[in-house]
Amino acid sequence: MSLKIPNRAAGFSAALFCAMVSATAAFAQAAPAGPTVNKGDNAWLMTSAILVLLMTIPGLALFYGGLVRTKNMLSVLTHVFYTVCVVALIWVIYGYSLAFTGGSTPFVGGFSKAFLSGITTDSVGGTFSVGVGVSELAFVCFQMTFAAITPALIVGAFAERMKFAAVALFVPLWVTIVYFPMAHMVWYWAGPDAIDAAAKALAAATDEAAKKTAKDALDAALADGGQIFLWGAIDFAGGTVVHINAGIAGLVAAIMVGKRTGYGKDIIAPHSLTMTMIGASLLWVGWFGFNAGSNLEATGGAALAMTNTFVATAAAALSWMFAEWIVKGKPSLLGALSGAIAGLVAVTPAAGFSGPMGAIVLGLVVGVVCLFFCSVVKHMFGYDDSLDVFGVHGVGGIVGAIGTGILVNPALGGSGIMDYAAGKIGEYDLVTQVISQSKGVLLTIAWSGIGTAVLLFIVSMVVGLRVSTDKEREGLDITDHGERAYNM
Repeated sequence: MSLKIPNRAAGFSAALFCAMVSATAAFAQAAPAGPTVNKGDNAWLMTSAILVLLMTIPGLALFYGGLVRTKNMLSVLTHVFYTVCVVALIWVIYGYSLAFTGGSTPFVGGFSKAFLSGITTDSVGGTFSVGVGVSELAFVCFQMTFAAITPALIVGAFAERMKFAAVALFVPLWVTIVYFPMAHMVWYWAGPDAIDAAAKALAAATDEAAKKTAKDALDAALADGGQIFLWGAIDFAGGTVVHINAGIAGLVAAIMVGKRTGYGKDIIAPHSLTMTMIGASLLWVGWFGFNAGSNLEATGGAALAMTNTFVATAAAALSWMFAEWIVKGKPSLLGALSGAIAGLVAVTPAAGFSGPMGAIVLGLVVGVVCLFFCSVVKHMFGYDDSLDVFGVHGVGGIVGAIGTGILVNPALGGSGIMDYAAGKIGEYDLVTQVISQSKGVLLTIAWSGIGTAVLLFIVSMVVGLRVSTDKEREGLDITDHGERAYNM
């Protein structure tokens, strides 16, 4: 029996309709009989949601916290923890509905599931296999963790100088205007059951009138998707939605908020690489929920994503470390940790599409590329991206998104792209797929960049963006929160 690997965000034609992985709108578009819940898949999806929460709090919080100075440790922890809490509530109120329901536009969904309307313990959503489902509430929670970690990643770009009032206002605005539409554009589609049912109805039609009706139904199912999905761009677990989106937002924020006081003159060193090591390790562990969980099913597809998450990360960590060793004369722990995160970022869109050897190559490439951007490009242009959100997540996400279009090629060990209308892996064309990937990347850059700039301008008018110089020198722990991370 051949293994069906799902493809998570592709399809400008029947030949490119694929199993996208972190998200699907199959919940509203099931076949008449409806998918049946598999308890094993359900358990895996719920476990994966918890793993993604682990990679955010405490993983990301400790990773970022260790990289800032002692006087700002608590501030960073608060920013990340607040983000998770506020986004979780917004997600169930209207975020899930905007991301994963159909609307009048391919750019954003509607409000039909606002306040989780109509979703009960009996609600079933599709996976990437026809007739196989999971509890919709499990999917809601899984995608909630993606929505929460994305704006939390941005925090690292303006760490140590942005006031908490600005963060508190910016995060809800950003997920609403930037993240939810991006999630819809990349991950919303009709689902395998709707496409399979329409294709079978067309095949069974005997007269011209019936064939036309069935053809119209199939065309409607194929056209029911987000804009980037309809372009044929594939994104297994969030290279565009999460990493490029957050990376570009971080770059814009770093520029608009301005440099830290003393940047380039004073020594601004991480206060605890031990803490950063703990956080990075938790990120790697939690990322298995991020990538392998995005398969939605506990099948060989999840095992492939798991394998790639191991090897791409290891390759990127070594790539960064050895490149740094050659250039700077010493292999640093921070370099290895940064490389590991870059590898995790790059393999995210490719996790279920690339073969393991392709994932290793992707990791080796992204480690060197991200090192170049974090050390050379950053200093060349002089922007203060405090914790290299753009250099790692933005650049790593772009490398991964474009690379996915190449590595999905079955001739290179990739999975190919599932054509649900035909019931088989579709034909692969390198140029077409890379163009589709590039269009998705460019739209993500434009959407996130412009949206973030507008929102930061609004926030600056309402509460201001950064603390005063005196407060920044004293540290945000005391001036913003009235407490210290350490009392000795």
